[in-house]
Amino acid sequence: MKVGRWRYDGRVQEGFIRTEGVVAFPEDLTMSQVIAGGVAAAREACERTDPQLIPWHLVTLVAPLEPASIRDFVAFEEHVEGVSAAVDGRSQVVPEWYEAPTFYFTNPHTVLGTGELMSPPVTERLDFELELAAVVGGVEGSEGTSLTPDEAEDHIFGYTVMNDWSARDLQSREMRVRLGPCKGKDFGTTLGPWIVTADELNRRCGPDGRMGLRAEVYVNGELVGQDLTSHMGWTFPELVAYASRNSVVRPGDVLGSGTVGNGGCLAELWGRRGVTDPPPLVQGDTVTMWIEGVGEITNVVGAARPAPPIRSARSAASV
Repeated sequence: MKVGRWRYDGRVQEGFIRTEGVVAFPEDLTMSQVIAGGVAAAREACERTDPQLIPWHLVTLVAPLEPASIRDFVAFEEHVEGVSAAVDGRSQVVPEWYEAPTFYFTNPHTVLGTGELMSPPVTERLDFELELAAVVGGVEGSEGTSLTPDEAEDHIFGYTVMNDWSARDLQSREMRVRLGPCKGKDFGTTLGPWIVTADELNRRCGPDGRMGLRAEVYVNGELVGQDLTSHMGWTFPELVAYASRNSVVRPGDVLGSGTVGNGGCLAELWGRRGVTDPPPLVQGDTVTMWIEGVGEITNVVGAARPAPPIRSARSAASV
């Protein structure tokens, strides 16, 4: 099954994605309620849905959900190796990366849908990041805390394509403070074009639990990067389990895989080549991402958004 959200007749509707168009959920059921009920609830809603279909030419897709939170992991070893060269001049994967998955939280309030204009901050190094993301659903009787990977698998409602937009010059300054990215990341994340329920993709998992889906990214129609999602260092159930460790995951949480390798972002290519080639994104560039079995998202880069000046800190010596 595929579920999503769209704009039709001046308002946002939610429901099922069909080949010929879209069908709204029955009885004013919401996306949040369907996700909280899990895949079984989605299947039951599908059976009760009025078959009245709205054709594609009458609707505009929006982000498939309003996330409760967004955790973004860094699960592809090749990406870590390439980007490290762009950051400190040498390719490496620190030993700590292998010990446990690492993630950061980003902004659930700046999510974009496919087709929406990306308005970046003022930056000289705008970049994309191609990712697969899992959407957490509800499991009756589970608090979603300190899950095992087997338990966590039941909490995955479905998957969507994710673009973790990045302003690399802002991110570079922030990372020197040794806390994590903030304004280099939180201005926009694209999710879409819809959510494919987990039961539809689980059959693509290999014996080790990884899904071997082909992932590709294009800039202005030119293929820039491609990889297989099976190259992740951890499976999605392992990522969900780690996110819940001494904490909690809730329906509507989104967990990104981190950027795929082999050109999943420009910074990786800059690090490997030693030059900013391909160049950073600029206004008017079109970025398209496709993941096998999931779908395709596209955004055009708009004009930069100016913001008020920043006051520098007062040093302790001056206080």
